[in-house]
Amino acid sequence: MSQSESIRDALNFEERIVLDNWAHRNVGVEDYRSFHQKSLEKFEEFWAGVARELEWFKDFEKIIEPGEYPNVYRWFVGGRLNLSHLCLDRHVKGWRKNKVAIIWEGEPVKENGEPQETRVLTYYDLYRYVNRVAYVLREKLGLKKGDRVAFYMPMIPELPILMLAAARIGVIFTQVFSGFSAEALASRVSDLGAKYIFTADGYYRRGRIVRTKEIADKAVETCPTVEKIVLIRRLGSTETPVDPAKHVYLEELLEDVKSNVYVKPEELESTDILYVLYTSGTTGKPKGIIHDTGGYATILHATMKWVFDMRDDDVYWCTADIGWVTGHSYIVFGPLLAGATEIMYEGAPDFPAPDRWWSIIERYGVTIFYTSPTAVRAFMRLGTEHVTKHDLSTLRLIHSVGEPINPAAWRWLFELVGGGRCPVGSTWWMTETGGILISHTPGLKLVPLKAGTNGPPLPGIEAEVVNEDGVPVPNGVKGYLIIKRPWPGMLGPPTGMYGDPERYNSVYFSRFGYFFTGDYAIRDNDGYIWVLGRSDEVLKVAGHRIGTYELESALVAHPYVAEAAVIGAPDEVKGEVPIAYVVLKADAPASAKVQEELRKWIRERIGAIAEPKSIFVVSKLPKTRSGKIMRRIMRALAAGTAIGDITTLEDEAAVEEVKAAYEALMKEIGGKTG
Repeated sequence: MSQSESIRDALNFEERIVLDNWAHRNVGVEDYRSFHQKSLEKFEEFWAGVARELEWFKDFEKIIEPGEYPNVYRWFVGGRLNLSHLCLDRHVKGWRKNKVAIIWEGEPVKENGEPQETRVLTYYDLYRYVNRVAYVLREKLGLKKGDRVAFYMPMIPELPILMLAAARIGVIFTQVFSGFSAEALASRVSDLGAKYIFTADGYYRRGRIVRTKEIADKAVETCPTVEKIVLIRRLGSTETPVDPAKHVYLEELLEDVKSNVYVKPEELESTDILYVLYTSGTTGKPKGIIHDTGGYATILHATMKWVFDMRDDDVYWCTADIGWVTGHSYIVFGPLLAGATEIMYEGAPDFPAPDRWWSIIERYGVTIFYTSPTAVRAFMRLGTEHVTKHDLSTLRLIHSVGEPINPAAWRWLFELVGGGRCPVGSTWWMTETGGILISHTPGLKLVPLKAGTNGPPLPGIEAEVVNEDGVPVPNGVKGYLIIKRPWPGMLGPPTGMYGDPERYNSVYFSRFGYFFTGDYAIRDNDGYIWVLGRSDEVLKVAGHRIGTYELESALVAHPYVAEAAVIGAPDEVKGEVPIAYVVLKADAPASAKVQEELRKWIRERIGAIAEPKSIFVVSKLPKTRSGKIMRRIMRALAAGTAIGDITTLEDEAAVEEVKAAYEALMKEIGGKTG
């Protein structure tokens, strides 16, 4: 079997389309390989040069050194800087002062389809607003460098403003996705030990009001460190019940703060924590991923140039939610660091009509579009007419994020949305990396575009595909994706994972001795990486990572459930959806009633995004003789592949029961999940 055939079989790709980088047709793969190799040969000097393109209060003394714990690295040691300063102050000192920074559009629309609410903030507007909020945080709420707060915010401008204000005074923050439940919020707030929760009175989603304040109220019942909830009026309703002992409105705190107040940016060490973001893992509670200040700023600065080819006349739109790392890196800090004009949209992609996104691109003349394959597949099912009725000719660059992009979705983006003229890339990175590590690089004019692949590792990044023993596999052979060298923006000091350095090392470094991404991948003969998806017990639902452990723990916490196993099943739109198998206790009622109750249970404890597509009640789960649940067998049944060796299985009847349940589902929905 040839290399190209083995890739095609592994990825189920029918064809390969190789496109030149139009601006530099004479530049090929060998040119990039040479450039990339030089970046690795002088690894530290290379990254120091990139970092020094930023504005530092004090230059760093060391480029990189080992931290206190194994595999934790300190980047740009001795250097001092501030992300709020880099995103705002340096821009308002020059011509970008009155350049538009953020164009925000709310979900509700008028009868003619135009948005009811829009807000336009220049860099100077943003600068003044952030200074006022920073003053409130420091002078009225008593927050100081190293204190911790939590944001439970929807997609409104006050969220990036709060993040920039916290960064300005060195307050560590976590942003919790506004679709998470009170229990999920409480677990993250408690782990961080946050002093305040900032949330809105509510927001709009598919025409409904989601009342985040009520969810936050419930969460703080089990969060002893929280002193108050700070509310932002998104809905403007006077009906929202407040208790002065528990709540305070940000608007009221800002009333007597002068519009020209100035809060000097804290000169933070490069190694100081900027934020902690919680992500699901294979075992245990969600992991608190630490990102530092200097290394994180460097990877964002580099990727905004290399991957997004950011220019001063661009209008950039990343469609992610800021509750996920994509929003942190490529809605808040990355674009503002680059001085971009960007779009923020509050609501659902297809509300109130299937052309909502395309109308936004046309309305504001978007030039760079960053979205997910899940969203693309959802739009593909709605037909082409919603796209073609809009003028998308301003687009010049399209990238996807969150999961591998299938060939049909790639072609749809390239041919229909981009009109056959825009490069379409598929970026690879994760919460733990801070920024993009594998991608085509239109900004470097060095990498010819290849459809469907993630591209080669970025300069300064050494990625490898290895087998079970950590040995590099030949080109075209599936293996595990690892990163062999530290990089700026990786999990930060002091512990990599908040308060849990041992777990940090066991999760990411124990298997291969290098950073293990948890993904399968293939490298082709050009050195391009094709990421195939997760190899661990983490699901990718609509591009968002949800740990099976968290789902199973929530299910077993229900009084009717004795045991639970969750796997991922293929889905045409979301890529993967959770499927749960539960064994009920003897005193549980009829299974139909339990299934609906368990759906509600998961929605309340984790959020709607984690709700299983199907919940099967079985009498036993497939286990080894030592009692370990054999999820490998369950995944194989769901994927329709061979179940492999079952010699260690305790009872084959359990497999037949799981198989019968899944086949019944497939018959019911016509052979397709979703």
